Amino acid sequence: MARDWLGRERLPVDAQEDNPEVVQPEPGVDQTGQLGDGRQPDADTADPGDDAAIADDLADEQDEAQDEVQDSETEAETTQVSAGPSAAVRLGTAARQGLVAFGAGAAARLPGLWAATRPRLVRLVVSLVAGFLMYASFPPTKWWWAAIVSVALLTWVLMHPATTPVGGLGYGFVFGLACFVPLLPWIGTLVGPVPWLVLATTSALFPGLFGLSAVVVRRLPGWPIWFAVLWGAQEWLKSIVPFGGFPWGSVSFGQVDGPLLPLAQLGGVPLLSTGIVLVGSSFAAIALEIEKWWRTGSPAAPQADPEPAKPPAVLLPGITVCLVLFAAVIVWPQVRHAGAGSGGEPTITVAVVQGNVPRLGLDFNAQRRAVLDNHVRETLELAEDVRAGLAPQPQFVIWPEDSSDIDPLINPDAAQQISKAAVAIGAPILVGTVLDAPGSSQKNPENAEYTNTVLVWNPTTGPGDRHDKEIVQPFGEYLPMPWLFRHLSGYADRAGHFVPRPGSDVVNIAGVPVGVSTCWEVIFDRAPRKAVRNGAQLLAVPSNNATFNKTMSEQQLAFAKVRAVEHDRYVVVAGTTGISAVIAPDGRELVRTDFFEPAYLDIQVRLKTRLTPATRWAPILQWLMVGAAGVLILVAMRHNGWFPRPTRRRSGPAGEADQSDAPQDEADDSGAASRNESEDDLQTATGTPPEAGGHHST
Repeated sequence: MARDWLGRERLPVDAQEDNPEVVQPEPGVDQTGQLGDGRQPDADTADPGDDAAIADDLADEQDEAQDEVQDSETEAETTQVSAGPSAAVRLGTAARQGLVAFGAGAAARLPGLWAATRPRLVRLVVSLVAGFLMYASFPPTKWWWAAIVSVALLTWVLMHPATTPVGGLGYGFVFGLACFVPLLPWIGTLVGPVPWLVLATTSALFPGLFGLSAVVVRRLPGWPIWFAVLWGAQEWLKSIVPFGGFPWGSVSFGQVDGPLLPLAQLGGVPLLSTGIVLVGSSFAAIALEIEKWWRTGSPAAPQADPEPAKPPAVLLPGITVCLVLFAAVIVWPQVRHAGAGSGGEPTITVAVVQGNVPRLGLDFNAQRRAVLDNHVRETLELAEDVRAGLAPQPQFVIWPEDSSDIDPLINPDAAQQISKAAVAIGAPILVGTVLDAPGSSQKNPENAEYTNTVLVWNPTTGPGDRHDKEIVQPFGEYLPMPWLFRHLSGYADRAGHFVPRPGSDVVNIAGVPVGVSTCWEVIFDRAPRKAVRNGAQLLAVPSNNATFNKTMSEQQLAFAKVRAVEHDRYVVVAGTTGISAVIAPDGRELVRTDFFEPAYLDIQVRLKTRLTPATRWAPILQWLMVGAAGVLILVAMRHNGWFPRPTRRRSGPAGEADQSDAPQDEADDSGAASRNESEDDLQTATGTPPEAGGHHST
């Protein structure tokens, strides 16, 4: 039963009315017989007006108490807001707490990370060393032998039993970073480290792909050959993607002083790179076989009926090394004779002018009139030396790329200066200039497009034949995907608005067909090959390295040396700031200038017409490598059991149950019985007693 607040039992209302003992309290009087304010009621003096006054007093007291509570709450809230931390403080506190939590999580994972890295640490270090050695094979170090050692070390990493395909991708990527990061710092000389590191990272992906595919094919017989084929395929891929490719860092261009350079005349850059990788991987195969023999010791004692002896595992790699060296030796005499000038080719005198720039940097275009004046001045000095008998009269003069960034076709003052120099020297000049592209908008400079042009300027008739650059440089001469890269770098808007224009890549100057590969084009196989196949008897490489440094110029010069051997042509390199040089068909520098100084070169060269095997067949060889690489990967995946194989069901004679329908236990028992029977038959045939290791059944 329910009880009231005094603890007495409370009856229902109807029960209280029926029970006479329960006294109902009077209005205004509580259960204790007192009034609401604690006074005793007086029956004689009680008045309804007094009750109303008392109720009003109670209401006033309650209102005052409620107001005091509200005031105190308002003061508390005001005090809390004024004393609480600001938004910046709270944000900083949250950031510190997040960093602490992240650090704690990272620290908790360190033991697991170290446990995962520890067994791979040696291979990671070897990959780094291999990549750095590959970098050391390029200028300015030029340790050509380091490329072979580099490939051998990387091969050891990829042949390690614990290296998986994903691991091969990672080790190849580490190898690529160790090579391309120190190879390309000139990219960030003026634009900061971000473009340099992005380009190096992108380039490192291709050795990573090689590492992945090499691990896939390493179980195939003759794997050193397949490693070389895969490397040639990844270099081809790197030369076409992304944005037209970036062949800088190809193994071939580190071999300008090496004994295998003549291979370039036999099969071009693809064969030279493949040969270097083949030698390196073959040396690694020989070393692995020696290490295996050292661990296992001498072979077991000969048995009564030995199996036919297999050829040693070092035979194939040894043969491949000998074949590569033999091919280089066979081609070398022809390359040497080409450099010596044998064959009765006609000779001409060609001059190179390096006018220099007032200062290096990205504001080269702001100095364009000064650059033009520098080249005119240096040509006038050459003319004075010719008249004084100090230099031979050149048949024509080659100026560098951007030697006249002022369009001489629409600017009379630039045309006048170039004509002045041509008349003074008495020979046509090959001028690097910038022209408005056909159909370009002159009224809206933001949409104007230009061509990077090399223009023949005759002393009397002015402009003549021209070559427009076909392979324009991304992020330098044009900006790919501007909707993206403009938001990623403030240097994106500095890219030019040049457009490619196809042509024969050959200009006729003073009656001589000269193949032109403007700066960036010389690193691509197709540009100089196209010029030579179109009749070029001499190759010219006008370049502008004012935005880079001497290391970059040395590396670009290595490309020109390989092209000279590849196509059996003299190559004339003309740079605004250097390095300018004349290279013989055997890859030797005949003369050269220093970097960032005005100078000229004046020398005799020979005009050559022979087409080398590389000029004729190198593209076919490269496509064969690419196709073979694809087939190799598929064959290796099949060989490794990565493709599902169809199951065949054997059907017995009519009336017999199919063995595949039998229960699994019965199938296992029948298989075991057949194995026992086979072993018994083998024991009977060989006469091997049970204690000698044969199977014995009772």
